[in-house]
Amino acid sequence: MQFGKIIIDWYQHHQRDLPWRNTSDPYVIWLSEVILQQTRVEQGMPYFHRFLAHYPTVADFAKADEGEILKDWQGLGYYSRARNMHFTAKMVMQEYAGEFPKSYSELIKLKGIGEYTAAAIASFSNNEAKAVVDGNVFRLLSRYYGIEEPINSTKGKKLFFELANELIIPEQAGLYNQAVMEFGALQCKPQNPNCANCPLMISCEAYKTNRVVKLPVKLKKLKIRERYFNYFVLSKDSSVLLRKRGPQDIWQNLYEFPLLESTKLLTPDEIVLDEGFIQLFGKQAVFKSMHGPVKHVLTHQRLYAQFFELEINPENINFEENWVWIDKNELENFAKPKLIFDFLVNFFKLN
Repeated sequence: MQFGKIIIDWYQHHQRDLPWRNTSDPYVIWLSEVILQQTRVEQGMPYFHRFLAHYPTVADFAKADEGEILKDWQGLGYYSRARNMHFTAKMVMQEYAGEFPKSYSELIKLKGIGEYTAAAIASFSNNEAKAVVDGNVFRLLSRYYGIEEPINSTKGKKLFFELANELIIPEQAGLYNQAVMEFGALQCKPQNPNCANCPLMISCEAYKTNRVVKLPVKLKKLKIRERYFNYFVLSKDSSVLLRKRGPQDIWQNLYEFPLLESTKLLTPDEIVLDEGFIQLFGKQAVFKSMHGPVKHVLTHQRLYAQFFELEINPENINFEENWVWIDKNELENFAKPKLIFDFLVNFFKLN
C-alpha cells in the first residue's frame, strides 16, 4: 500500500473530531487555520468558537472595529495575524463581493495568507490538489524519507514542497492533507513518536537507520533579542493610566502602562535619576510598590518586565498623546498584551 493510502487509512481510524473539519466553508476554514498558526489546538479551540460566534460571516468580520478584534484575540500573540485578517475580510467584501475565495490562485493574493494557508483552504474547501506543508508534514517527510536537508533552508523548503506535491492524491486532496497533518501531530510527534505502533515503521528510513531523534534537521534560529521594560502603574480616583502602543514594534495598537525601556532592569534608585523618567514624571513621584521582574518570551525576543506603582499628582505628569485614563471597570474592554493582562488580573483582580 502506498504512502498516501496508508496515511488516509490511519486517519480514518484516529482523527480528532475538530469543528472546522465538518465544513467546506472557506471562511470558517480560514478562521481556524490562521488562529492555529503558532498555536496548539487546545489553546486555539476557544478562540475559534469565540470568533465564529462574534463574526459568523466575513461581512461581520469586515465591519468589526479593530479594537474589538484585538480584544477577542488577546492572549494568542502574534497580533499582526488579527490585523491581517481584518484587512483580508475587508478586501473580500470589496473585491470578491463578500464571497470568500476557494481557489489557491486567489487565496494567495490575500494579506496574511501564505502558501501553507492558501493550500489548506483550497484543498479543504474545494479539494484542490495543493499540498499543505506545515511543521508536522516537514517532520513526517524528513523522517520517512530520511532527508537531512534543513527544513528551514531555501533548498530544503523547495525540496519538501516538491515532494509533498508529488505525494498528494488528487482525487482525495483535502482528505490526504488533513491526514498527513494529523499523522504528524499525533503519531510522528516531535518528541517520543509512536514508532512501535506506526503503520509506516517498516519502510521509514529514519527508523531503519536509527535517526528518528535526529530528524528533521533545522538551521539554528536567529539570536534572541533581550529587552527590559519598566512599567509605571498610576491611579487617579477609579481610573488607571495606560498608553496605546504605536506601529513598528510588538503589540501594535495594544494597551499597556507608561513604559521606560532600558538596557537592563533598573532599581527604583536608578529610575528616579533617569532622564526619561524625570521628563515624564518629574522629581516628585513616590514609589509605593514594585512587582516583578516577570519574564515573557516571544518568538525572537525575551522580555523582562517589572511594574512600579507610583504616587504622583496627576497635574505633574508630562501627559503624552497616546496616554489615556481608563476606568478600572472598563479595562476589560481594551485589548492588552498577555503580559499586561496577567498583571491586571493579579493587581486589580481583573477578570
